[in-house]
Amino acid sequence: MSHKLKVGELQEAYLTDEDIWRIFTTLFSNKSSKSSTYKYALVKSLVENLYLVNEDFELTYYQLAYSFTKIYWNLVVTHKLEKQNQGKNARVVTIIKEAQTTYGIPNEFSFDKIADEIQIKIVSKVKTTMKENVYGALYGDTRGCFYAFDHKREYFKINPAVHVFMLNYQRLVVNLTNYHMAAMIEQLNEVPSINYLLGKVESIARRSSLRPFEKLLLHHFEASCFYCNRSLSDKKRETHVDHFIPWSFVQSDQIWNLVLSCNRCNSSKSDKLPKREYLEFIIDRNDVLADKQEDRQVTSMMMNYKERKIVMLYDYSIKNGFDRIWVPS
Repeated sequence: MSHKLKVGELQEAYLTDEDIWRIFTTLFSNKSSKSSTYKYALVKSLVENLYLVNEDFELTYYQLAYSFTKIYWNLVVTHKLEKQNQGKNARVVTIIKEAQTTYGIPNEFSFDKIADEIQIKIVSKVKTTMKENVYGALYGDTRGCFYAFDHKREYFKINPAVHVFMLNYQRLVVNLTNYHMAAMIEQLNEVPSINYLLGKVESIARRSSLRPFEKLLLHHFEASCFYCNRSLSDKKRETHVDHFIPWSFVQSDQIWNLVLSCNRCNSSKSDKLPKREYLEFIIDRNDVLADKQEDRQVTSMMMNYKERKIVMLYDYSIKNGFDRIWVPS
């Protein structure tokens, strides 16, 4: 059985968009065996990490497990949707519930609000579960064409053709995944309706606060708005951290996509893209961050950043419907 595989080699290097859609259609249909919501959560985790792949289109198991854990923490702890499996409880749910009890974590705590050492322990356990039940299962459903994986090396390599496809159709893939995941959760849990569930499934557990990023950016740069150069004042609470490419598209917090902003710019920009000339500004800003070799935390955050990534992110966000361009007033 494919879910027991420890190594999966890429079976098909070249795929057309039609080929990939056909496989996705099968994945979302009744032809794909789905005893839990794991496969949907893996697709969502992959989308969150599309822009974090290295030069060989690889992701670590820890990167995917971190996103996977956030998704289930959001569903199980925040929204109390504990049935994620037919029959006995899904192992990931058990891990999360046990951790919440052991460490006395309140329901209102998002996963990112938990102490780092506790996060690492939880994600490590989820990573083990994903090895046993997740990677091989989706590999089988995608006929080995979407990705390769290796449990010993703990790496996941996405097919470059699938990577480009998911960038091009990111919003559509996300919406389809959310809908089918919500439909399955509706069957497993006593909830009002799928419309109620979509709102719970749509968002990967967002950071409760961007304050750590604010402190880092203020430490390395002047306290002025990235967009209008207005001076920022902590006393008046005018300092905001803005996602340069809207969070509603990228759905992750990466320092290379975060800028300091005043309240006026942050509010008016909302989920719109800034004018393209600002892309050059953030590229220059990121070059400065990448040179902060003395700051290990920043170096770690910039590890897989490349200039072409944020340019690609900007262009693909437009292709996915984020075509309302914003300029500061």
